[in-house]
Formats: sequence, C-alpha cells, structure tokens
Amino acid sequence: MDKVTRILADSRYLLLTTFRRNGKPVPTPVWVVGDGGSLAVWSDAESGKVKRIRREPGVELAPCDALGNPRGEPVRGRATVLDPFELERVQRLLTRKYGLAGRAYLAANRLRRDRPEMVAVSITVGG
Repeated sequence: MDKVTRILADSRYLLLTTFRRNGKPVPTPVWVVGDGGSLAVWSDAESGKVKRIRREPGVELAPCDALGNPRGEPVRGRATVLDPFELERVQRLLTRKYGLAGRAYLAANRLRRDRPEMVAVSITVGG
C-alpha cells in the first residue's frame, strides 16, 4: 500500500466526494479501511453516493473529521461498487478497525425494519 493510501486508510473518517451529473461535488464523511492496496467503504446501495459512483467512478478523497471538515489536501481516486459477496469481508474489516462502534452500527442496521441493501465500495487512490 502506498503512503497516500495508507494515510487515508489510517484516518478515522474519509471525506469521499462524488460528483453529480452537472459536475457539482457532493462530499460525504464515511468510515474507511485499507483493503490490500486500496480503500474500502460501505453504504446503502440506494444512497446518492453509490448511484453517483455507478454513473461516474471518479472521486476525490481526503482525511476528515466526523463532520466532514477536511484534514488534508484531496487526492483523486476511482471507486467501484463490489460484488455482493464482498460485503461481509469489508464489514469484518470495518468492525475490526472501529471496534464497539462498528459492531453497534452493524447490529443496529440489521435490526431496522426498513433495512436497506448494503454494498461495499473499493477505491483506488489515483485511479
């Protein structure tokens, strides 16, 4: 894993910026983990960010705080929605990194009546 990817993977939150059809950026703070030589996040399959990634995989990435305030300069990346069978592996990585908070979030999500389908997203820095 290169230095920039490692810095982003080690940050508590990642500012993931996707782009609307008109080019307007949409920044969203997300949990992030290192996954081999890339990054991984997870999200509701019907979320705006996932829809935008499916349409336009080019993204910007920066470490940030929980409110999305950047803690560094953004870098370009390329995001790909992973196959459904990859979700459990990414969830395990996230719970390992985020501990009790990660397990609590996953448990709460499983208990929701309107539980959305979740997907894992792989992000290659500079891709």
